[in-house]
Amino acid sequence: MSTSNSTALIPAGGSGLALPALGNLDAYITAVNRLPLLTAEHESELARRFRDESDLDAARELVMSHLRLVVSISRQYLGYGLPHADLIQEGNVGLMKAVKRFDPERGVRLVSFAMHWIKAEIHEFILRNWRLVKVATTKAQRKLFFNLRSYKTDAHTLSADDVERIARELNVRSADVIEMETRLGGNDMSFEPQSDDSDDSYAPISYLRAPQSEPTEIIERRERDRLEGEGIEAALAGLDPRSRRIIEARWLRDADDGGSLTLHDLAAEFGVSAERIRQIEAKALQKMKGSLAQYA
Repeated sequence: MSTSNSTALIPAGGSGLALPALGNLDAYITAVNRLPLLTAEHESELARRFRDESDLDAARELVMSHLRLVVSISRQYLGYGLPHADLIQEGNVGLMKAVKRFDPERGVRLVSFAMHWIKAEIHEFILRNWRLVKVATTKAQRKLFFNLRSYKTDAHTLSADDVERIARELNVRSADVIEMETRLGGNDMSFEPQSDDSDDSYAPISYLRAPQSEPTEIIERRERDRLEGEGIEAALAGLDPRSRRIIEARWLRDADDGGSLTLHDLAAEFGVSAERIRQIEAKALQKMKGSLAQYA
C-alpha cells in the first residue's frame, strides 16, 4: 500500500466519523489523534449495540476511536524495514477483529483487549514480508524473532553466557537462540541483477545457473536425443537402399570409419555422375525431413 494515499487506512462508512481525503501519512496520523476518545459507558453501549443488533455504525465508531492506538503500537515495529503505513494498515485489521470479538460484559476496556489482536496482525505481516525466505516458523523462533534484538546489549555476536541467559529468560533452547541470531544477521541478496547494478556478473543468477539441470534444457535434450535416435532411424527406414547408403555415407559416418564420403567417392561406387549422387542426396534429405516432422 502506498503511503501517498493514506485514506485507505481509515474505515469508510456513514457514521459521520469518516475523514476527508488525506495527502500523506503524517496527515492521517494527525487526523486520527484528533478523534475523540470514548468513555467507558459509551464504549459499553456501542459494543452492546454491535453485539446485539449488528449495528455497523456502532462498530465503526469503536474502530475509529482506537485508530490512534494502532498508530502507537505500529511505531514499535519500524525497525524491520517495512513501510509504516503498511504496519498501520495491518494493525487496523487486527483492531477490527478485536471489535468483532469484544465482550463488554467482561469488565475490560477495548483498548486492553485490542492490543493483542493489533500486535498479532502486525507480527503476521512482518513474518510474511520481512524476507522471501522465512526466518521464523516455530513458536520458539517467533518469540526470538521479536525479542532477540532487545536482549542483545551490543552489535557483536552473542557469547556462550549470553546465549544461555537469553534461552533461560525466554524459555527456549540455546540452539534456537544461536540459529535465530544467525538468521537475523544474514543478508538478503537479489537473485537477479537490479537495474542500478554496475556489474551484472555478481548476481547469483550468473553463477548459480546449472545448464545440465535446467528443466527446459533437459526437455530439449531429451527431445533431441529422441529425434536423433528413433526419429532418424525411422526416416532412414523409409528410403530405398541406394538413398539410405548415400545419406549414411555422407552424414552418419564416424571419424573412426574414415569420415564422410565425397560425392565423387559415391559416384564411383554406384557408377553414376557426382551430380546424380547430389540429386539423390537432396531428394532423400527432403523425404527424411518430412518423416522427421512428426518428431519435432
